[in-house]
Amino acid sequence: MSVYAYIRVSTEMQTYASQKYEIERYCKQQRLTVTEWVSESVSGTIAVEKRVLGGLLDRMKEGDVLICSELSRLGRNMLMIMSILNICASKCISIHSIKDHFDLTDNINSKIIAFAFALAAEIERNLISQRTKEALAAKRMEGIRLGRPPGSSKKKVTFCKEYDKVVGMMEGGKSLSYIAKSLGIHRNTLKRYLDDIKS
Repeated sequence: MSVYAYIRVSTEMQTYASQKYEIERYCKQQRLTVTEWVSESVSGTIAVEKRVLGGLLDRMKEGDVLICSELSRLGRNMLMIMSILNICASKCISIHSIKDHFDLTDNINSKIIAFAFALAAEIERNLISQRTKEALAAKRMEGIRLGRPPGSSKKKVTFCKEYDKVVGMMEGGKSLSYIAKSLGIHRNTLKRYLDDIKS
């Protein structure tokens, strides 16, 4: 039997260190020795076969154990998590999910529990997303401008710094297309910046 510890982080999630600490503490309590640590920095929405996890599942054998800090480390939606659980069940691989307090082995009770957890997690993510959208819509209704302040783009900053040069080229008969190309911006963008100054 081999024991694999799996850690996944994305830009918005916890660090490697916190997950590793959870797994090390769990293994000490359960008297398990990690055979191999497997980690990756990738979004949980990426298909499992395109992740390091996919390669790990391919080489795991019957009786092996996969340990993760929580089921959400395996995937970001119910269908993906259930797919991974089915792969493990078909290969008789046991999954230990620490924070969820699940020891997911090849039995119907484990599958039902895992399904319920994944469904609840997906519903919660959808609710958070919906609340965010509603909050942004409310701010727009109040007239609050969202996003980057106008005129803060790098291109406009470059234009402002080179404005005297732009005027000189225009007076010298250079076309807007030529001037825009020299600044690294589109002709329409340059025209809009010039119109903004005139207005």
